[in-house]
Amino acid sequence: MFDSLKRIFGGRPKEAVAPINLEDAVGDSGKKIAENDLDEMLWNVELGLLEADVALPVIEEIKAQVRADLVGKRFDKKYRLEDIVLLALRDAVMKTLEGSAFDFDGYIAKHEKPVVVMFVGINGTGKTTAIAKLVNRLQKSGTTTVLAASDTFRAGAIEQISIHADNLNTKVIKHQSGADPAAVAYDAVDHAKARKRDVVLVDTAGRMQTNSNLMDEMKKIKRVVKPHLTIFVGDSLAGNDAIEQAITFDKEIGIDAVILTKIDADAKGGAALSIAYTIKKPIAFLSTGQGYEDIIRYDPAWMVERLFSDVEA
Repeated sequence: MFDSLKRIFGGRPKEAVAPINLEDAVGDSGKKIAENDLDEMLWNVELGLLEADVALPVIEEIKAQVRADLVGKRFDKKYRLEDIVLLALRDAVMKTLEGSAFDFDGYIAKHEKPVVVMFVGINGTGKTTAIAKLVNRLQKSGTTTVLAASDTFRAGAIEQISIHADNLNTKVIKHQSGADPAAVAYDAVDHAKARKRDVVLVDTAGRMQTNSNLMDEMKKIKRVVKPHLTIFVGDSLAGNDAIEQAITFDKEIGIDAVILTKIDADAKGGAALSIAYTIKKPIAFLSTGQGYEDIIRYDPAWMVERLFSDVEA
């Protein structure tokens, strides 16, 4: 995904030997890596990561990690310094992404029922579709669900989630357009308790994150139904906008985990890296397409391989 970094690290001759991992590449013998050996290369790394929509604080952390891993170390002359730096960069990115996974399935399985999950995020991120994908996933494990159509600001949102509910044969609790979103969520939880359903998934409005009325609305829903999990759904194509949205929702509402959508179309990949670092909240799932099956558990190793696939080609 970091296409711009290919200009820095690509172009390896076919006969060149590339190290398998950083431990193989550096040691006590060979050419010593000095601070100034890395300066120009890390400047280009910074530019490449900025082009990939990685937030500047994340870039600085990654560069610092690369320097810490390499300065003063030695590497065999059969390797290119570019290969060594690329391995160190991969390791630094992996360290940023590690520890950011969230076991949603395990949480649902172990928690007292019904589990209430509230979803937040601006319109257009694929939030409602992501909710439907999780309903499909939960149903396949034998978990029963109820949907709350708490985006009452748009009649179209109520219709959209109702269509998903019909497709997935699950109950949706809805009121008329303009109704109190918290009342809808409350009724959904009440229905789940009465019918002994396992999980309530609460859809919410997604007007711009700077809208104070929206934030007040979200806070009221949270006070009324006390969700066990609040999940931010972000568009991976939105780059730094997605990061700012996540920061705002976390500050105003509080979020427990993240779902990133449109990861299949993300040509840059900076959103996952930046959100994992910036808000220090785990990523639960990645949405990889439009179908109900197109959602995968977040895996840092998978993400690193995807991020660097074009660079190393």
